Order: sequence, then structure tokens, then C-alpha cells
Amino acid sequence: MSAPFSQSDTIAAVATALAPGEGSVAIVRLSGVEAEPIARRLFVAPGQQIWDSHRVLYGHVCDPASGERVDEALLLVMRAPRSFTRETVVEFHCHGGLICVQRVLELVLAAGARRALPGEFSQRAFLNGRLDLTRAEAVSELVTARSRRAAQLAMAGLDGGLQQRIVALRERLLDQLAELEARVDFEDDLPPLDGSAVATALAAVQAELQLLLRDGERGQVLRDGLRVAIVGRPNVGKSSLLNRLSCAERAIVTDLPGTTRDLVESELVLQGVPLTLLDTAGIRPTDDRVEQLGIARSHAALQSADAVLLLFDLTAGWRPEDQQLREVVPEGVPLLVVGNKVDQLAPAAAPAPQAEVCISALSGCGEEPLVAALLERCGHGDVQGLQVALNRRQQDLAAAAVASLEGSLQASRQQLPWDFWTIDLRAAVRSLGEITGEEVSEAVLDRVFSRFCIGK
Repeated sequence: MSAPFSQSDTIAAVATALAPGEGSVAIVRLSGVEAEPIARRLFVAPGQQIWDSHRVLYGHVCDPASGERVDEALLLVMRAPRSFTRETVVEFHCHGGLICVQRVLELVLAAGARRALPGEFSQRAFLNGRLDLTRAEAVSELVTARSRRAAQLAMAGLDGGLQQRIVALRERLLDQLAELEARVDFEDDLPPLDGSAVATALAAVQAELQLLLRDGERGQVLRDGLRVAIVGRPNVGKSSLLNRLSCAERAIVTDLPGTTRDLVESELVLQGVPLTLLDTAGIRPTDDRVEQLGIARSHAALQSADAVLLLFDLTAGWRPEDQQLREVVPEGVPLLVVGNKVDQLAPAAAPAPQAEVCISALSGCGEEPLVAALLERCGHGDVQGLQVALNRRQQDLAAAAVASLEGSLQASRQQLPWDFWTIDLRAAVRSLGEITGEEVSEAVLDRVFSRFCIGK
């Protein structure tokens, strides 16, 4: 995002989602020193309306060359530094749809603004001290959240919960680093340093970082979701289960084997976790070419899934074909064996011992235990108690800090001189600084903000 563009440029972008014929309002956003002058050239406010900061004006967007009224709109001016970017920000609130908003954007660009790059508004907010890097990333995560729980987690990051945790840990390391470096330079002039106390302090920070890493892994599933493949023999109830969990008739259900011939996907949220359920074709020997293609896709779904629900018919019992399916599930992929049609079992009949959960896909019996068992099997059974969660970039840096602290602790165990302790300790401090943006390169910033949507 660096060259050839300048931080002094005035930037503009459509800040709302657009779809043909949809959306009552669309926003064209500008940020920079020329934002208000551009707005004054394009916006005509009738009467005696005053152009005050943080005041909404009513009027029309007009083409200055022809005088044509392009759109009836509202205008909001937020003068620096009281804005998201700490620059002067102007927003045209136009009618939604493609034509009006695109014409307004074209006029803004023709008047001297340039089209904003992905995440450039948020990047300016960071560079101008409005946000630290964790808050900026939380903005993007809030926009892309796929569940209410993911949005809550992003909001906690935006409120500064993660930044406060990381800054506090970094300050504790800086305190220890200062003591060590003072002994390196002036040991004869200072009282002796208790190496075991320093090591204890470093180990405590390391333990807290390890806890943050574990929470980060749990939290990541709230951002990314899980792909769960439902597999089994024909007519064991795979499509019925998908429909039950989706609360919709997503898949055709009949008593004929081979009804499902292709993957059927359904996106839903269960206990705050976004899931993509894959209803696969029943795996069996067949001469039907179309069904063979569906079965091949079922095997491919097994390879790409984050978890597998192996469904079998309790009334038919556990069959050799079920065991064969269990054996083709890739090693390391979480597997939950589910017995279906529990409502059709004879009262005195005991379910097959292979069933870890028993359900009725038609009646919904056992649905809640099934969902709980699936999330638990994937290691995400308790995501409700999460307060903050590192994203992937932050996890990598926290893991690097943990490794660096281990180097310092190794130096302490070997009773090496203080300067050996400081080498890895500085690296740990630097890694934590990169999480919040206190120590970060321009290339890293470009990589982070390039993942944002345009207009944010």
C-alpha cells in the first residue's frame, strides 16, 4: 500500500455493500485534507444550512460541469481530529443501488480524490494513532463475523481487551529487560540481581501467552467455522439430519437408495460456531455413472473436512460397510459416530455400542447432545467463555514470543551471563510489539490491511 500513493492524498470509496436493485442507502466516504473542499464543490444544500462538523446536511449531489442533479442525498462532515481516521472525513449518504452511488463516486474522483485501497481508511486510523493494530484488525473481524459470538469477540478486541493484555505482558518483560541490561552495563554499581526471581517472572509471562494461544485456537473456529461432512451408507438419514440441523428442506429425502448424488452444502450457526454441513452421496458399490461421480465427491469431502459425522442406522445395526467407512476417514480428522433412528428401536433393544451419540433425524431427539459432542470432539466445546482471542497473525507472533522466552529461560537454567538472557528477551518484546503495532514494518502493515474490504 506504500508507493506510489501518498498518505497526504484524499481517498474515497463506497463504504456500503452494493447489490443490483438492493439497499436503500449507500455511503461514499472521503478522508483527507481535500475531503471538505470536494464536498463543497459537489453538494448543494438549500437554505441557510450551516456546514458545521458532525452535522447532517440535506441537499443534492450535482455535477459541477453541467449543473445536473445526480442524486438527492445527506452529507455528513467530520472535521479532524474527531473522525475515524483523525483526518477530515466526509460521507455522502446516497440512494442505494449501482447507478446513483457509482455516479457520485465518479464525481468525487474527478474532483481530486483517488480511489481508496482495501483497508486504507483503517490503516490511516492506525498510522494517525486512532487505533492500535489489534483494534484495527478487530474492525475487519467485526465486518466479516459469521455469527453473533464471533461479532462479540471482535467487539471485545475493538474495545481494547486484547491490546491491554498484550501491552501489560510486554511491560512486564520490559521491566525485566531493563534490570538485566542494567547489570550488563553497571553490575558493579548495582545491588545483586536475583536470577531465579527474574526466571520466575519470565516463566509467568510465558504461561499467560500459552493460555492466550490456546484461547486463540478456540476462537479461530468462531472466525473460520468448520466444514463437517456427513457420511454413511445410503438411506441412513444423512439428508434428514442436514435438514434437521439447517431447519430447512435443503436436501431431498426419499426411501430410495442413491437419492443424493452430489454434495449438498448448508451454512448454519450452532452454539455460536459457524458450520458448513456437507451432505454426501451414500457410499456403496454402484454401476450408475452419475452416482459414482457423487460417491467420488463424497470421498473428496472426507479429505477436506474439518470433522466427520459417520451416520449409521440403529435399526439395522453396525454393519461391515459402516466399519469400512470408518476406516477411510483420514487420520487426524475428528470423527463422531452417530446412530440414527433411535425412535424406531424396540423398547428393549440396546443401541449398537459403536454409537457415540444416538439421535432421530426426523424427530430431533438427541440433537443438542449431538451438537455438543461434535464441538467437543473438534476441541471447541467451550467457546462461550472466551473474552479475547488472537487471530492467526497474532498467534504466530505470540508463539514466537513463547519460543524466545524459552531461550531466555534456558540461559537461566545454564546460569549463563546476563547478556545471554537479554538476546531472546529482546526478541520476545519485539514480537509482542508487533502484535499491537508498536514495532511493525511497512510491509507487514500493507499485508495486514490488504485483507480488509474496500471502504473500511
